[in-house]
Amino acid sequence: MTKSLLPALSLFAILLFALNVFAQDDDKPTDAEGCKDSLVITRMPGSIIHGCENKEYEQADMQNGPDTTKHVEGEYHYWDYGTREGVSEIQVFRNFETALKQAGFKIVYEQSPAIITANKGDTWYMLDNKGTFYYQTIVTVKQMTQEVTADASSIADELNKSGHIALYGIHFDTGKATILPDSESLLNEIVKMMQQNPNVKLSVEGHTDNVGAATANQTLSEKRTQAVVSWLTGHDVAAVRLKSKGWGQTKPVADNDTEEGRGKNRRVELVKIQ
Repeated sequence: MTKSLLPALSLFAILLFALNVFAQDDDKPTDAEGCKDSLVITRMPGSIIHGCENKEYEQADMQNGPDTTKHVEGEYHYWDYGTREGVSEIQVFRNFETALKQAGFKIVYEQSPAIITANKGDTWYMLDNKGTFYYQTIVTVKQMTQEVTADASSIADELNKSGHIALYGIHFDTGKATILPDSESLLNEIVKMMQQNPNVKLSVEGHTDNVGAATANQTLSEKRTQAVVSWLTGHDVAAVRLKSKGWGQTKPVADNDTEEGRGKNRRVELVKIQ
């Protein structure tokens, strides 16, 4: 082989090596698009994110016993991780168990080597571990921001159409009849509707879910509707145009076995008095 060919062959070998390295890099699995690790806890080294969900507000049921769950709602994050080759189920479990404790989390429930549920302040964490892959759910509990409310016109239209309307924007302290400040925008719309329709008379009726004792729910619903009537009369709605009625848990409109259903059952209804 002549000396003049050696530099060309060397360059060709370098290029071939580089192409092979790039090809190997392209073959490496990568995280699903848009998915990043949680700031709360890192991934098992060598793991890949197959999928993720990030929602401003969502619900989740965290395992807190062999046959029980803790229902939480708030800022929601979920990951589906695939682990590196050779990692065992117990290895993943012990790593997360230790990491959570070191981060100040309280272990609420664990079923080795499959489930860990932990809590720190308003943050709830759950690991669903399969060894070769694992699911991770983190929910930071918070109150949902009410972004959609009925206005005076839509309230009047529904009352004229069906004679009643269920409202979900009137909020109270848990277990109390204290109206929360974020309810005022909807209450003001009721006042506006009453001013625009001077002949309308209303029965303000309260409903609860079935959590707790039925007698306590009955009393609570009565006190809450009385609080709404008091708020309206305090804002220039004549008392003779209003009455209150509490139904407790006796008139559900949805399944009380789900949080979504219980949320629909917790409501204030306006019923047109003929």
